[in-house]
Amino acid sequence: MSKLHIPDGYHPLLNLKQTELGIKSIKDFFQQNLSSELRLRRVTAPLFVESGTGINDDLNGIERPVRFPIKDMGDKTAEIVHSLAKWKRLTLADYHIEEGYGIYTDMNAIRADEELDNLHSLYVDQWDWEMVIAKEDRSAAFLKQIVQRIYAAMLRTEYLVYELFPRIKPELPKNIHFVYAEELLQAYPDKTAKQREDAVAQKYGAVFIIGIGANLSNGLPHDG
Repeated sequence: MSKLHIPDGYHPLLNLKQTELGIKSIKDFFQQNLSSELRLRRVTAPLFVESGTGINDDLNGIERPVRFPIKDMGDKTAEIVHSLAKWKRLTLADYHIEEGYGIYTDMNAIRADEELDNLHSLYVDQWDWEMVIAKEDRSAAFLKQIVQRIYAAMLRTEYLVYELFPRIKPELPKNIHFVYAEELLQAYPDKTAKQREDAVAQKYGAVFIIGIGANLSNGLPHDG
């Protein structure tokens, strides 16, 4: 069941035309800043891939991809991408991207099993990126540097929105807070992973959680 919630008496700050202008302005501005900060080149991503090739990432392993037959290929089955994780690494190799550089793309997808709420939709439209790093850069310190660069691009984008639409006030803090998933569990042992995220975000305003994939002391990963 959808968890979409619209508060009583809600009125958008922007009309439909302003909203579309804002979306375009944000996408144009942010991609330029992201590519500049991380030295990324834009590539075009597939909307669908052939089933069985192993290119489509199945996320948590339980989501059902949207499939359809391709008439001109003998009814071979294609499926809408869930994630571009595997495709991006293949593309880095295809483009012979050097260390310290990478790629980004405007990913579009359909996730039929998505839990619908104010942040999640059946339709996915998001920036996706990947870069080649040196073995010695596989560290928390380097990860934090990258996050800070991305956050800098987000801060500049937030200010652009304020310049275009002064009614939308900047709210992001100057710096992003880093926390390990295990630290969150210890701080909020009685909360679910999502509730822990809400609590720490409420406290700091902008947070990056490190170590979400490994099992924590409760035997569960923070996220899949």
